[in-house]
Amino acid sequence: MNLDTRPPIFDFSGWSSQHLTRVEQALSQWVGLDAPAGLGEAMRYAVLDGGKRLRPLLVLAAREAVASADGPDAALRASYNDAALRAACAVELIHAYSLVHDDMPCMDNDVLRRGKPTVHVQFGQAQALLAGDALQALAFELLTPDDSAIPAGVQARLCRLLARAAGSAGMAGGQAIDLASVGVALNEAQLRHMHRLKTGALLQGSVLMGAASGHADAAVLEGLSTYGAALGLAFQVVDDILDVTADAATLGKTAGKDAAHDKPTYVSLLGLERAQAHAQALRDQALAALVTTGLPDTRALAALATTVVNRSH
Repeated sequence: MNLDTRPPIFDFSGWSSQHLTRVEQALSQWVGLDAPAGLGEAMRYAVLDGGKRLRPLLVLAAREAVASADGPDAALRASYNDAALRAACAVELIHAYSLVHDDMPCMDNDVLRRGKPTVHVQFGQAQALLAGDALQALAFELLTPDDSAIPAGVQARLCRLLARAAGSAGMAGGQAIDLASVGVALNEAQLRHMHRLKTGALLQGSVLMGAASGHADAAVLEGLSTYGAALGLAFQVVDDILDVTADAATLGKTAGKDAAHDKPTYVSLLGLERAQAHAQALRDQALAALVTTGLPDTRALAALATTVVNRSH
């Protein structure tokens, strides 16, 4: 009798659907229900029913990848899973708040996001500013729940990873460079640095937060960090490509705005064909980094890297 010993094909669609349902339910439960004076409505509008949820999926995929080191304590394993779900929602709240603020007239002045009017268009600039502030604060509240079984050290590590990814050494710093670079001819190293902070830091941080929701040794963390950095940069390269190849209906946001605002991009620097090749090379770097971790199952992380590079919106 011939036995097929090949590993089963990974059902990424089923995996992502299951986890997206968990994330959506948690966000709906946690976001804005008790906020006063219409603030909760603006918060929920910014977060719910839209977006790819890539960052939460990266958290949960990394958590699953390191779960083999949990040990036999079922209660501890459950607390790590709770930490990961909270981290997945927290990083999405940071991402959502950044989009609310980025879309405002003082920044990118955009009117379309996720196929609907941006928050400041729908609710006014003052309410949009407050909604973004409240989402940022709520992200850290989720990571430090009252009467939780999540170890205090895990809570602290998650807060530090998220703060660093979102702050001046990450997303906010990258956005500052982006605003200062309008009309400026950046070289590839400068462009890469800007995007590693503006976009890549939060994606890389998502992976590391998943790993922090459990046990991961130095070699595993190094491999996952390298994976996250490559994937984060690949995401931005593809964003630059889609800005010139896709229409607004497909993207769910304004197409062609980088060129219209004279912003430096990978397409403007390398050309379309070289930018596409660069995205593929970054995906290969991410996949190679997963191999170095020695983790028994990184199929979800691998599928996410491929999805990032092959996406059409």
